[in-house]
Amino acid sequence: MGVQRAPHYLAIGHVTVDLDPDNGAPRLGGTALYAALTAARFGMDAAILTRGNYETFGADIREALARYSREVAMIVQEASAPTVFTNRTVAGRREQVVHSWAGAIDLSGLPPAWRSAPIIHLAPVAQEIDPRQASRLNPEFLGATPQGWMRKWPRGGGRVRLIPLRLPLEVTTRLDGLVLSTLEHTLARDEIEAVAQRGVVAITRGPDGATVIDRGRTYDIPAFSVPVRDDVGAGDVFAAVLFLLRAQHEGTSWAAKMAAAAAALRIRGIGPDAVPTREEVERFLDRLGERRR
Repeated sequence: MGVQRAPHYLAIGHVTVDLDPDNGAPRLGGTALYAALTAARFGMDAAILTRGNYETFGADIREALARYSREVAMIVQEASAPTVFTNRTVAGRREQVVHSWAGAIDLSGLPPAWRSAPIIHLAPVAQEIDPRQASRLNPEFLGATPQGWMRKWPRGGGRVRLIPLRLPLEVTTRLDGLVLSTLEHTLARDEIEAVAQRGVVAITRGPDGATVIDRGRTYDIPAFSVPVRDDVGAGDVFAAVLFLLRAQHEGTSWAAKMAAAAAALRIRGIGPDAVPTREEVERFLDRLGERRR
């Protein structure tokens, strides 16, 4: 897909390098990567606008980036380094450390056609998107996973802490979808209430499933019980499926069930390679006797 044609699904955010907490081995990550790969494996033309520099991380990272670029069109703005995280789960809670930051993404660097992609997913992981620049975008469906706007860390790197979400009103009133974790939602009550009045909001709870609110109606979506190998990116996969299916006017309950199934398949494997296809998700649900209602 060239830059002259709008992708069906555009994710904006840092493609990160995630270091294994046990041995320090690097792996590509970030919401934008997981979400765009999900859209691509659900049959959509998908693209990413990101910023970073991956040359210093060796042949494996460069090969992975090239491989994913064959599925997803990427524009990578120049930086001195990528955003690098270590993610560790301690007593059921994720602890994150930022080692380097790639810098702010300039939305003016989007090709004109991409600004009108049918689905645009604002996917910050580390304060890399100025939400006020969203006025430059004109999608049919605008979704956000705001975790990156809710993170703060010491200058030069260090442990991440959560801060309240503070989005400009002109952004909140344009959002059609919002997905947050159970730890984040208490710090974003105003935004949740505003978006839920006109669009879809999901609060993911890991093994406890998700609560989805769509125009005031609430759905409790159970999680699927599967062996967990790696849960990084599961919420990103959930968000992408929910956004793309609601943008296609699928019913909320079925869209959320598909999203939960996709997240379950993701955590059975390791990293972005474990993002499932639509056919895999549908077969998984079919084996469990789940049907669209």
